Amino acid sequence: MLKKDLWKLSANQIVKSTKAGELSVVSVVQSNINRMQEVNPHLNAVVMDLSEPALVRAEELDKARNSGKKTGMLHGVPVTVKINVDQVGCPTSNGVSALRDVIAKSDSPVVTNLQKAGAIIIGRTNTPEFSFRGDTDNVLHGRTHNPWGSHVSSGGSSGGAGSAVMAGIGALAHGNDIGGSLRFPAAANGAVTVKPGLGRIPAWNSTQKNERGMLAQSMSVQGLLTRSVGDLDLAMPAMVASDAHDPFHVPLEYRLASVDGPLRVAFCTETPGFDTHPDVAKALQNAADALKDAGYQVEEKNIPFLEETGNCGFRALMGEVSVMMGKDIREYGSETIQNIFTEYFKYFPPFEGDELIKIMAQRTHYARKWSLFLKDYPLILSPFLPQPFFAPGRDSEGAAGVKDVLGSALWSYSMNFIGQPAGCMPTHIAKLESNIQPVNIQIIGQRWREDLIVDAMSAIESRVGTFQNQLWAQMDK
Repeated sequence: MLKKDLWKLSANQIVKSTKAGELSVVSVVQSNINRMQEVNPHLNAVVMDLSEPALVRAEELDKARNSGKKTGMLHGVPVTVKINVDQVGCPTSNGVSALRDVIAKSDSPVVTNLQKAGAIIIGRTNTPEFSFRGDTDNVLHGRTHNPWGSHVSSGGSSGGAGSAVMAGIGALAHGNDIGGSLRFPAAANGAVTVKPGLGRIPAWNSTQKNERGMLAQSMSVQGLLTRSVGDLDLAMPAMVASDAHDPFHVPLEYRLASVDGPLRVAFCTETPGFDTHPDVAKALQNAADALKDAGYQVEEKNIPFLEETGNCGFRALMGEVSVMMGKDIREYGSETIQNIFTEYFKYFPPFEGDELIKIMAQRTHYARKWSLFLKDYPLILSPFLPQPFFAPGRDSEGAAGVKDVLGSALWSYSMNFIGQPAGCMPTHIAKLESNIQPVNIQIIGQRWREDLIVDAMSAIESRVGTFQNQLWAQMDK
């Protein structure tokens, strides 16, 4: 491979080559920086360029390796970090102009874990205001574009991360997810991700003035977007390392005991209240066929409590948001984000007062129903969205837009409410009029079994392939 094309390497290839001394970390990082400088002016995925400190760190890692020092499991892998987590010397703006000068004095656990493992941060990626949209645009940094084209949103709230990693800016991209913010950009850009379960990856921001609400604490998780399942598998052990700043982190190994016999998979194709688009049906069937071919026992099922779980969970979250964030949204939010939240509150009428307390208690009830179902079916293959990903700005188009973007995402935020892990990956390319775009599916797993989700996604990927080469060929036209 030509030196200028090293940005195309997977994280696994980078680690293997840099550990063996076949490639210098500097050469890999420089190639990724060059790629960032080439494509980011159009994409606006990275809104803070960290090229200079990245190259200094790359030189340090090369010297350490050459002197015989131990290398980390992500040695030399270029990564990006979302602007809503703390990184020393960088603003944690959360996409809000009023927070542009909030400079972190310490690193969040996810930044610490990535750097301890030998990853090198080359830039910080965009997010919508307050990191609370399925699309990525804000007054502070502007819109992030999807590398597949202007016909499709980059997703949100980790839209900068999804756009960057699929365009070849870093082999790994950090993101987070409270209602779908890892999986929305994965689906938009054709990336791979796992929304970890509650407590799996430590989280904390020293810049936050107050502790988050109880639902935010229990629904929000940190994670990664990648171009392949293998890269996600490689990085997960580093991501789950403990950090005492998160007192609710669960100190479990990433890989747990193996499971005897073929795993049963519940194959769900419907989203209550929405029609399943033919291209989504095709993506689901591709995944189901791949799992069957790999020896999984796939059975078509219906989950009657999905809609209730999702709606109750998001209405509860909206009740908490109105109390914990309402003042800041009104004071610091743009007209666009205020209008979107107005529609959120209409579509998901917030639970308030005693009603909110009671529905928060019901979270255990819903989690138990899913737990019992997952005892019989350790994996669930489902849509992520019932239709191909939407156009930029769709959620700002009133009630109909919010319904299409967030209302249809029952399979997404229901998993946040009950703290269940869920993977998302592309299995089909849709041809819509004169445009093409990826279509992702979702795989839900038992609590603490992100490894089983990743194994299933690996089985699917080995049969349907990855889609970055097709994307890059289109970008180069």
